[in-house]
Amino acid sequence: MKIGIDLGTNTTGQPVRLDLEELLSTRLLVQGNSGSGKSHLLRRLLEQSAGHVQQAIIDPEGDFVGLAERYGHVVIDAERTAGEIQRIAARIRRHRASVVFNLEGLDADAQMRSAAAFLNGLFDAEREYWFPMLVIVDEAQLFAPSGAGEISDEARRISLSAMTNLMCRGRKRGLAGVIATQRLAKLAKNVAAEASNFLMGRTFLDIDMARAADLLGMEKRQAESFRDLNTGSFVALGPALSRRPLPVKIGVVETASRNGRPELMPPPEMGTAELQDLIFDDLGGEPAPMPAPRLQPRATDDILDTLEVTPAPVPVPVDPEAVAAFEAEREALIEEIIRQFVADPEAPFRSAAALYPDFLVHCRVRRIGSRVPDLADFTRRLAIARAGMDGRMEDEGWQRAVEQASRLPEEMQGVFLLLARAGMEGAPSPADEALARAYGSRSPSRGRWLLTYMEERGHLVCEADFRGRRVVRFPTLGWKTAPGDPKAAAGLAS
Repeated sequence: MKIGIDLGTNTTGQPVRLDLEELLSTRLLVQGNSGSGKSHLLRRLLEQSAGHVQQAIIDPEGDFVGLAERYGHVVIDAERTAGEIQRIAARIRRHRASVVFNLEGLDADAQMRSAAAFLNGLFDAEREYWFPMLVIVDEAQLFAPSGAGEISDEARRISLSAMTNLMCRGRKRGLAGVIATQRLAKLAKNVAAEASNFLMGRTFLDIDMARAADLLGMEKRQAESFRDLNTGSFVALGPALSRRPLPVKIGVVETASRNGRPELMPPPEMGTAELQDLIFDDLGGEPAPMPAPRLQPRATDDILDTLEVTPAPVPVPVDPEAVAAFEAEREALIEEIIRQFVADPEAPFRSAAALYPDFLVHCRVRRIGSRVPDLADFTRRLAIARAGMDGRMEDEGWQRAVEQASRLPEEMQGVFLLLARAGMEGAPSPADEALARAYGSRSPSRGRWLLTYMEERGHLVCEADFRGRRVVRFPTLGWKTAPGDPKAAAGLAS
């Protein structure tokens, strides 16, 4: 069942929904300068999806630890050995616990090594534990930098490798990467390129605007519009969001970050002499300030025990209207693509198996998503379309005909349904040439052979009237065609 989570509203005030099931297959990239609202967007996404899917947040600044109290996430401090982190990650996948991996307090080199160990632990889980999981990486340019920096080459290599695995190979293991960055230009291209969904926020540098416009398929002259976006406003595109660039204002959140937006505070109203006394007097007798106390990290055994008893999140009710809307749009696009195949003059002479690769390409171009019909379903839909019937037709008799056709070889199903439609409507029996064309052949003798094949297996009965015209009966359906000339040109009946 499709689950559409509410991200916010568009320019007309209509809700903008994100298809969570599609997101698991296609990944998401969020971009915006500091203060554009990226963390607010990620928090909205996490809160809305908490009851539907397991979550793991790689949090370099401790912004998301507030999710623990409200939604039951387990906070994991990263000051551990690589072995401990990987054992914890394995337990996370086994017990489907949602966690915040807090990297606050570590230097850049240690953050990259810890994040790599955590991601590798999730990635290397045993196959039986490949449950769907959103993996959110804030400030992704820190863990997948496009170039060398002050960190060591080894740390950069292992971190970039782990991020590449997440975005390139994680889908088959149930890991759906959601990465957020301040600078697209600083994010490794092979990591960013694997995302199919985008939420682009305010940015000012030309190189970042150009990359954002390129990813959204916008013209270069439109790139400057990213400078005009307000805080919390983004442009959405992707199979899980919208098929065309769509402005969205992110909705409110229930939890708060520990690092809120700075607010103006006027200095105290004191004279210069008084301030000098407070700053410089009695420096020798005052002890040096102690560093701010840090929270003691929880013991690894305590974290592992907590993961084993963490209750599963309470599912959030699914909006049936959103589910129906997503499904209706998907079905309409699939049917439109199939109708295009039927209208192609050369398509009837190609089998369903030969047309299927082209169908998949059309689905990718139209952004159908990952839930495309398989070959058997495509063959059935194509056969119904070639018969000129609506695939969603609820007529009980026609549904029985479709079910009976499914017992024939795939390449013959369209022929049977073409005959069945004529029998249902009392229309003349299709000519041999029309039957052959529905089969994908130009030889009328192939049409006669198809009738013989289906008659021998009890699907229909062929008779001829005194003028040599053919009548086809369907004993199990109670239908029969009107007499038709088997030698007539395709599409004609006598």
